[in-house]
Amino acid sequence: MTPNEISRRWFFRDCGVGLGAIALADLLRSEATAAPVDPMATKKPHFPGKAKNVIYLFMAGAPSHLEMFDYKPQLAKFDGTLPPAELLEGYRAAFINPNSKLLGPKFKFAKHGQCGAEISELLPHTAKIADELTIVKAMKTDAFNHAPAQIMMNTGSTLFGKPSLGAWTLYGLGSESRNLPGFVVFSSGKKGPSGGSSNWGSGFLPTVYQGVQLRNVGDPVLYLSNPQGIDAKVQRDSLDAINELNQMRLHTTGDPEIATRINSFEMAYRMQSSGPELMDLSSEPQHILDMYGVDPDKPSFAKNCLLARRLVERGTRYVQLFHEAWDQHGNLKKDIQANCQATDQACAALVQDLKQRGMLEDTLIIWGGEFGRTPMVQGGGDDGRDHHPNAFTVWMAGGGTKGGVSYGETDDFGFNTTRDAVHVRDLHATILHLLGFDHNRLSVKFQGLSQKLTGVEPARVVHELLA
Repeated sequence: MTPNEISRRWFFRDCGVGLGAIALADLLRSEATAAPVDPMATKKPHFPGKAKNVIYLFMAGAPSHLEMFDYKPQLAKFDGTLPPAELLEGYRAAFINPNSKLLGPKFKFAKHGQCGAEISELLPHTAKIADELTIVKAMKTDAFNHAPAQIMMNTGSTLFGKPSLGAWTLYGLGSESRNLPGFVVFSSGKKGPSGGSSNWGSGFLPTVYQGVQLRNVGDPVLYLSNPQGIDAKVQRDSLDAINELNQMRLHTTGDPEIATRINSFEMAYRMQSSGPELMDLSSEPQHILDMYGVDPDKPSFAKNCLLARRLVERGTRYVQLFHEAWDQHGNLKKDIQANCQATDQACAALVQDLKQRGMLEDTLIIWGGEFGRTPMVQGGGDDGRDHHPNAFTVWMAGGGTKGGVSYGETDDFGFNTTRDAVHVRDLHATILHLLGFDHNRLSVKFQGLSQKLTGVEPARVVHELLA
């Protein structure tokens, strides 16, 4: 041990720092010199995965499964009557009186595709791609209010501060894009998601893995252009000097947040050219714009879908689109119809576009919200549904999923799952499996625990959903 190391240890001891902290400091210093310069470098998963990219179409506010994917003739038959008493035993409602009357589905259903999937008239474009979809009808979650349920759907926990699915994906696989963020977020609808940026946060992972929210009109982020008097050479020289100082500090402390800072500065520099190019849709043929229903000059969910495809083409690992508009406690029929008109065409176009480009087989698309809606009515005019965690629907396409499958069942009223229930943890385990990860092995030591996306309770990979 050198005199400097002996002196440093005496200093720590005199300050009341234990030998465990000294050992940790030594470890951080030794690992800092060996740490990769690029925390976003591509990495190999545990085993070859079918999917290498993810596009998550998050319908924030919770769409009604009973109006869209889970047709219940019995619910229509008993419309306006009280639910069976045994159905409500032990049930906790978010807002309504559980003894509210049953509300039949507001729209017609029909079978579509060779698979015969029952899909609502609200979704004529989605109905055309029925044979590409893996429809999971028996989803369950632990939360019945928006923020915790959204956080759970995206991080595996109702508690704030956990890494999101996108952050875990980026942490495990890195990014294939050098010029754009590896995890990108867009938002549309009436407002942002109730769970806020925690839906795409990095939690206890280094912040380099958190999602980057982009705008869908004009420059994707503000201040991409240099101010007057700053040319490219001055900017590059300044950035090099700052990065050199940050690298020196990184090698001294091993703090991963310094690596995040370096990466952010460099990414911002590269995005001065890549960002405007991403947003320029002039290279897209008119028939593609028409297929998505995109007006290049207007913000929309449809434009976000097209940008998601362009991002994946350019190597972005994970893209998440939030459309916060589905919380129909009242005015259900009108509002859900408007929501579907805003999203249905673009969702279907995204699947079709990726398929025709040969990208669907390794791009996993996920569609769904944070929970379902009650079969009992809420709101004036018998036209609303409350939050419901016991049963809801998501669908997936591409990325190694089995198309033309409807998996799981709910009871005659769409209230409880009755067969092949899929908890949020099971969905996460399955998504990680498609990406090439054993959900039990993709973990990080934090606060004395081996932390993972699926938590400590049992979770299973739903192999029935896999091609």
